[in-house]
This record gives sequence, structure tokens and C-alpha cells, in this order.
Amino acid sequence: MKKKVNIAILGLGQIGNYLYNELNYKKKEIELKTGKKIDIVAISAKNINKKRKYKISKKIFYRNPLQVIKNKNIDILFECIGLSDGISKQIVINALKNKIHVITPNKALISKHGDYLSKLAEMNKVNLEFEASVGGGIPILRTIKESLATNKISKVYGILNGTCNYILSEMEKTKDSFNNVLKKAQNLGYAEPGNPKLDLNGYDALAKVKILSALSFNKKISKNKCLMEGIENIESKDFNIAEQLNLRIKLLGITEVIDNKLFERVHPCLVKKNTYISNVGGAMNAIILEGKPVGQSVLQGEGAGPGPTSSALMSDLLSILRGNIKSPFGIPLKKRKKISSYDQKKYVNSLYLRFEVVDKPGVLSQITKQLAKYKISIQRLIQIPDNNKKKASIIIITHDVMESNSSKCMNSFISNKNILKKPILIRLF
Repeated sequence: MKKKVNIAILGLGQIGNYLYNELNYKKKEIELKTGKKIDIVAISAKNINKKRKYKISKKIFYRNPLQVIKNKNIDILFECIGLSDGISKQIVINALKNKIHVITPNKALISKHGDYLSKLAEMNKVNLEFEASVGGGIPILRTIKESLATNKISKVYGILNGTCNYILSEMEKTKDSFNNVLKKAQNLGYAEPGNPKLDLNGYDALAKVKILSALSFNKKISKNKCLMEGIENIESKDFNIAEQLNLRIKLLGITEVIDNKLFERVHPCLVKKNTYISNVGGAMNAIILEGKPVGQSVLQGEGAGPGPTSSALMSDLLSILRGNIKSPFGIPLKKRKKISSYDQKKYVNSLYLRFEVVDKPGVLSQITKQLAKYKISIQRLIQIPDNNKKKASIIIITHDVMESNSSKCMNSFISNKNILKKPILIRLF
């Protein structure tokens, strides 16, 4: 690569604007560490006059990001717009076809189109880097691609969404409601102010799981329909009961290979309080890899926000400036095979079930009969009456049960008028 490197940043939201400032501020440090001088020659966003934390140069501003590639001699492009399709996809495709290195924190784009984009990068002998797409500032992807490159990884799991981890940690600590804690998370900038649905329903974590799967198991990105559940239905009473059971509620992303089939999933889990993952609180992320011969490796850090994300983007930049041209997913696309999906109906797990019921004789019997019908046996049972409202909470911890049986059983309670709302199901991990 030439000594003077031209850079474009497309998207000037929180992350793009913070990165713009970091690049300007650290030019000398970057030159010291790589021998390359960087120059930001183009930036683009929807609104030139929007109030931003860091001032931008209007001289290099483009309203149409696609014009940047046509009009400027760009060497490295940062895509920080964040869409899975549309303009984000167009920009990255155009850049790679024009032999421009691309760096992005866009997990939605990579989890959906990563295979095609990596093919373009390999054909044009440029880099497609996306360290910031998983785990914020945690160097998880580079660890898998480089540090653990000769290990056979069998399982990766962890806390992959800081928003959900903050909400669950705060609900446990304060005993406050989900909606109140969500508002607090939005005020602190941990959750999207408008619509945080993609964080809360598990979609964000699942996109990261798909990227981790492709890297960890040297496979193409799966298009499988996955088990995905969020945290929206968890209530403060679930934390009180978890406390009694010496358990803690966490939203986990999990990927593993079972009988040569890929099993990816995101859902709330009850984990023992004495485990490592249980004690990762607040907006932190933590990822645990299991492999041979390394055993178990743990990486933890801040998983979101402009600071940690920019740290990962800068890491990708320095890797490119040092001349490290490599396959985006560690090995060439043609050597990455498709992998069939594990049948999630066969997934066996112990369950936490909470029923809100009318407090009258015979209701518990109705529930236990249905459980027996679907071969679900009870390990522990707790009843919490609310005499004032003539209601009760019935909490059941089951022995191991097959996923197909549990889903059919839960659906069978819909028509029971003595059960006041849809039962809460949380898997034990």
C-alpha cells in the first residue's frame, strides 16, 4: 500500500462521528505504528447541518455517498450507516468492486450478505473487515481468525447484547418493571430512543451468532430458521423466584455443532450464580469459546457504544495499513462449506415455567395433567398465592424435556380460562 492513504467515512451517526474525530486526533500515532499517513478525503451523511458531538469539515462532505467512490480516489472506506440492505449494501459492493478496502461495524449487513461480500473482496484482493460487528471493543473475531486459528472450536456462547444485559441486571438489582428499566436504558443511551425492538427480541444477538458460527466452524453463513426469543415478557417476579433458586436471568447467544449439524439460538437462560457468565453485569458483553487444544477461552468487555466500536474499527484499519490482506472469514469462501441445521425440536433442556392462574381448587391438577400428557416431569414446584386478587403464581422447574414437547404443551394452555396469561418459559443453562 502507498505511503499516503485516502479514507472515506460514510455515515456520521454516533459511531461515524466518533470515528471521524479519532482518526483526526490519532494521525501521528497511526503513522508511528504503520508507517502510513492517513487523510480523510470524504465524509457523507443524510444531513450536513445536524448537530454532532464532533465538528466535521463541510469541505469534504457529500450528500450522496455513492458519489464518493466515483469522485474520489479512496483506498479505505468505512461504512457506518448500518442497514442490512439498500444504500449500505450498495456502497460496500461498489467499493469492493473498485478495489477499495472496506471496514464496517454493520452486523446486519455481514450476517445477511457476508458470503457474497467476502467473495467480492477475495476476487478484488482487498479486505472486508468487520471486527466491530460482534462484541464492540472485544477482539473476538480476530481472536478466532488468528490467535485460535489452529483450534477446533466446538461451541461459542455468551452475552452478545449490552442493552438486554443492562436491562436484566437492573431489573434484578432494583426490582423495577421492564418498561421503567427500558426507559432508563434509553435515557443512558444503552437502548435506541425510538424503537429498540431489534435489541430486545434477540434479532441483534442472532446476527452476531451467525457471524461467530461462520468464523468458528469455517462454514458459510447459515440461512437456517433459528430459535430466537427476547426479554420483553420477563417480569420482576421472575427475578425474585430466580433469587430463591440461586439462579440469574441472562439473554445468551449460543452456537455449537451437534452431530455435524449447526445449532444456533438466542433466548433468555437461567444460569447458576456461581458461573462466570452469571456475574457479567450492566452493559458488558462476554463471549466464551470452547475448543481443542485451547480448552475454554473467555473474552469480556464493553459491547456497545462509540468508544468500544471505534476501538475495533481502528484495529481493522491498522491491520490493513500494515498490509495484511486476508480472507474476510479466515479461509477462502470456496473452502467454506454449507452446514445443515440441527433440528431444534430435538433440543433437550430443563425448563422454568411460570403460570399466572385463578386461585381455586383443581387448577394445579389441570396444569400437571397437561405436563404429564407431554412427558414433562416436575423437579420442583413453588406456589405463590395472591389472596387479595384471588390469583396465584405457579412456578415449575422441569426435568429435561424435548423442545417439541414443551412448545406443544405451552400451546395447549391457551384455551384454559383458569390460566390468565401466556405462561412464561425460561430455559436453564
